[in-house]
Amino acid sequence: MNLLQLFLDAYGQLPGQTKLILWSLVALSILIRILQLPKFKGWFGEKFVQFLFKLHLPEDEYTRFNNVTLPTEDGTTQIDHIIVSKYGIFCIETKNMRGWIYGSEKQAKWTQVIYKKKTQFQNPLRQNYKHTETLRTLLELPEGSVHSVIVFVGDSTFKTKMPPNVTYCRGCTDYILSFKGVTFDEQRLQDIKKAIRTGRLEPTRATHKQHVEHLKEKFTEPQITPTETPAVPTCPKCGSPMILRTTKKGPKAGQQFWGCSTFPKCRKTLQSTA
Repeated sequence: MNLLQLFLDAYGQLPGQTKLILWSLVALSILIRILQLPKFKGWFGEKFVQFLFKLHLPEDEYTRFNNVTLPTEDGTTQIDHIIVSKYGIFCIETKNMRGWIYGSEKQAKWTQVIYKKKTQFQNPLRQNYKHTETLRTLLELPEGSVHSVIVFVGDSTFKTKMPPNVTYCRGCTDYILSFKGVTFDEQRLQDIKKAIRTGRLEPTRATHKQHVEHLKEKFTEPQITPTETPAVPTCPKCGSPMILRTTKKGPKAGQQFWGCSTFPKCRKTLQSTA
């Protein structure tokens, strides 16, 4: 008799109440494992932030857009949440992290510390800058009307002083509500909301997959030999180093060109000689 048969025989002899307790423990164990998955934590953090928006931001004054993917010149950009109000537009990036967080507004990299392990990650303010500029360009809005907000969810603690627009969950709505000056009239508000609805890509699994593939392509270093490495030119407009890009659409699809590394702040391009 094998072990499985022995287990089944022993299980069959258990009282009904004991079987119920056993299955409850198994279900609880599975649930705990699911709750610990990073993917679930990220999903839960997003939903919790949405719940706070619904709870604290009056729907007659604040319109919420979640998981917005917008087309850009070099692919797509994904915005976790957009809040539209007469007091301004708020572009919100959520970070589901734990441990101690060190960083400042101007640092390129921030640091996460869990016990004695230190990990660096991109300054989320810089990450969200492209989101705010893409949104501002799409809506043709003046500077200062789109506000960047970073929300940390999860068991994390700031160990350095953060800017007021970098907050924990509830602090996000407090920051948004602190804006009292009217920026847009009712007609402009309706135009902005319509532009977001028509300009965003459909929030489908295919859209998300395409965006992830774009990020992998963007941040994967090409494998080339030293003889194939082109000299990196300097942007003649702002002096920043340029990046070799490939045209994805139109009659020039597949052709390479040099684009300023500070795009979309600087849109200068140069023709590649390769």
